[in-house]
Amino acid sequence: MSGLPGAGGFTGFVLRRLTGAVVTLLAISVIIYLVFYVAPGDVAQITCGPRCSPAQVHQVSAQLKLGDPLYLRYGHFLQGIVVGHDYSTGTSVQHCGAPCLGLSYQSDQQVTHLIWTKLPVTLSLVLGAMVLWLVLGVGTGVLSAWRRGRVTERVLTGVTLAGTATPVFVIGLVLMIVVCGQLRWLPFPQYVPLTEDPEQWAWNLLLPWLAFALIEAAKYARLTRASMLETLAEDHVRTFRAYGVGERSIIGRHALRGAIAPVIALNANDVGSAIGGAVLTETMFGLPGLGRELVHAVQVVDLPVVVGMVLVTGFFVVLANAVADVLYAVADRRVVLS
Repeated sequence: MSGLPGAGGFTGFVLRRLTGAVVTLLAISVIIYLVFYVAPGDVAQITCGPRCSPAQVHQVSAQLKLGDPLYLRYGHFLQGIVVGHDYSTGTSVQHCGAPCLGLSYQSDQQVTHLIWTKLPVTLSLVLGAMVLWLVLGVGTGVLSAWRRGRVTERVLTGVTLAGTATPVFVIGLVLMIVVCGQLRWLPFPQYVPLTEDPEQWAWNLLLPWLAFALIEAAKYARLTRASMLETLAEDHVRTFRAYGVGERSIIGRHALRGAIAPVIALNANDVGSAIGGAVLTETMFGLPGLGRELVHAVQVVDLPVVVGMVLVTGFFVVLANAVADVLYAVADRRVVLS
């Protein structure tokens, strides 16, 4: 923390990052609205679904304000996210509280509620796997850099290359066959909510965590190794060696701190995108998360759900990068907060 400026400067830095995140989210919402709701075709028919009658399609068109100018239509869309929205079902009015991401006319569910029920599953998968891929990836990268030119480094480099080239469904299938089928060390994954049974929650997610983490860990191992080697070649590290500082101290206290910054930045992108992109892992292990729901929404052309999922994924990507900016500054004292 010694490289950080005073409390006022750091607070200003955080506020600038938050302001930038809000502006980015606003820009993402504009792009998403233009892509999905201003694209060629009958938006009302697509949103309502193929089974809707002409009267229902007309009702959806009125709710989406498709007859208004573009800026008013987008304002109506943004208003729903910020303050909520009321939807008329013909016989009653259904209130959708903020953030309202729309109404699925095919399942008659609010998109926000649908996402909220799936989000804990995806967060359980992604955050648990994140811990594993950081521990395995960073640890392997540090060891490879420390043992550069030795047998250990060559073996670890080969393993990480193999991990990068292997799809997650291959690793997941092998793990289920060996660990669950032959050795019977773990049960076949079946999601159990954390609030119901924390032990079974972790026990059933261990295999998905491992499959997901092994793929990502290979990438982090290569990045950490490259960053460590670059940092170890800098002048101040050679100065420490000249003064007789031990190699372990140089690795742990100086080189790793300088090499960890790009790892933080990459991890932010990976965590944010994995919130809505862990489709293969969720499908293979039967986890009812956001990824599987997004695939289903695309298959049945449930436009409000697709739009809501994309917005949520964008939100988590921006949030993760904003947090990473702050952690980046804390981890790397060479960062100048201006």
